[in-house]
Amino acid sequence: MPRRRQVRNIGSDGTEDSDSSAEREQTNSSESDGNMPKRTRLTRASLRLSQSSQGKESHGMDALVMNQNLHCNCSKSIILSYSVSVAEYTPDVKRVGDHDESPPLTPTGNAPSSESELDISSPNASHDESVAKDPALRDSDKDLSHRPKRRRCHETYNFNMKCPTPGCNSLGHLTGKHERHFAVSGCPLYHNLSADECKVKATTREKHEEESKVQEESNRHATRHQMPTSKQTRYKEQVTEMRKGRNSGLPKEQKEKYMEHRQSHGNTREPLLENITSEYDLELFRKAQARASEDLEKLRIQGQITEGSNMIKTILFGRYELDTWYHSPYPEEYARLGRLYVCEFCLKYMKSQTILRRHMAKCVWKHPPGDEVYRKGAISVFEVDGKKNKIYCQNLCLLAKLFLDHKTLYYDVEPFLFYVMTEADNTGCHLVGYFSKEKNSFLNYNVSCILTMPQYMRQGFGKMLIDFSYLLSKVEEKVGSPERPLSDLGLISYRSYWKEVLLRYMYNFQGKEISIKEISQETAVNPVDIVSTLQSLQMLKYWKGKHLVLKRQDLIDEWKAKETKRGSNNKTIDPSSLKWTPPKGT
Repeated sequence: MPRRRQVRNIGSDGTEDSDSSAEREQTNSSESDGNMPKRTRLTRASLRLSQSSQGKESHGMDALVMNQNLHCNCSKSIILSYSVSVAEYTPDVKRVGDHDESPPLTPTGNAPSSESELDISSPNASHDESVAKDPALRDSDKDLSHRPKRRRCHETYNFNMKCPTPGCNSLGHLTGKHERHFAVSGCPLYHNLSADECKVKATTREKHEEESKVQEESNRHATRHQMPTSKQTRYKEQVTEMRKGRNSGLPKEQKEKYMEHRQSHGNTREPLLENITSEYDLELFRKAQARASEDLEKLRIQGQITEGSNMIKTILFGRYELDTWYHSPYPEEYARLGRLYVCEFCLKYMKSQTILRRHMAKCVWKHPPGDEVYRKGAISVFEVDGKKNKIYCQNLCLLAKLFLDHKTLYYDVEPFLFYVMTEADNTGCHLVGYFSKEKNSFLNYNVSCILTMPQYMRQGFGKMLIDFSYLLSKVEEKVGSPERPLSDLGLISYRSYWKEVLLRYMYNFQGKEISIKEISQETAVNPVDIVSTLQSLQMLKYWKGKHLVLKRQDLIDEWKAKETKRGSNNKTIDPSSLKWTPPKGT
């Protein structure tokens, strides 16, 4: 006669129905009378209970059933794993406990391989035994609210991480908002501060931010002031006085103190900054540090950066060793090295100095691939098609990401043209910077991404790249604008360029009426960018229902004086040196 298997009916509260219990008892009695072969599935608590029952079969069976009911209340997943009929259990608990030496099964139905697995599957076994022995606790512990909840930490929190600063215990944070830190950017000790001082500074900053927000709310619906308010004027005067009152030179004692601090700590601590500049500028610098540290902490929690690993710190590029600013998605076997070796001509990246030396001995590239569309003196610009020279453009994007924060394009380079600026000498054409441009831009963007290499910054090459992009827009007879968002340095460069273009136009303009549309057509600058620049220069006024453009002679004279001072060293683009025709389809 085949053995029947019953499945228990579980109520909404996690307990068994009475009808199911009755059927189970009837099935147990019928199978025991028929002397059918039986299997046992016992938990650890029921096995220990069977060994201590000493022949009390009825009491042992009640405890066994009750223990199964207790496991039904634990969780729904455990209930499903114990859905086999209790008819498989034998009423002779003592005899089974004496002969069956197999290990008890876990709630998942598998035999554990070690004692540790038993502990994981039943963390409160001692409590289970007490409930099984005392029926009075059966009803009071149905909800199992007494069991402690398992503590869960953020998945990015690593208890083995610690701050790399010598002598730091990883407590506190430069922002004053976190209890621990794991990087130099958030280490109070590295910045010669304590955790309590960081918290006090954070409280002060928050108070000032709240006051500024209240001030902005009160002035939101007020009339826009074209000229600085009296409060802003007084604040500017106070800042000027604070900067004038700073010490022109450090006393001998302070110099000795600074030198001693430098010799004792080296690069493991930030240099002492007190009395080097005014208190106002020092406080601005501290605020910027705290803000940057907070941004890095958010990126670390989001998993976008990992401290201490998979972050390239420096690259060897030609005769320069450059410190990187941001993370770039190089392959993991290269990124985890921390130092990368890059060929300055073909931009291939390598793991060691030896590999780079062997590569340079046989590398035939001395300039970027593509067509040379501009040359004047030692400055050249090459047009590189992302579809024809895919590997070079991908390497260029990976290199640029080390110094750009908002760049997201690395491998999909086919829809773009890259204009690479170089400076030539007797060894080859060295990379100065580049900008990329969509082949078909529906919004007339003339720049998608722009970068000047760090070793060529603050030498006028950034403005040359911007000027060259607008020169291409003039040849195409289009009005151009850079793609947003701009990086911090890119925004500064573009605002400076727009200001210079407008002041030069005003200087050469001889008419009485000026039009923003005419300025846009002549300079190829988008009208929106022109209006924003005029507003920042306070050259756009609203008077009697009309917008007027003011010709501020003081700004024009200041610009002209700077141009005269630069003289022949001023780096500019010569339109006559351009040999380029717009690509088809653009």
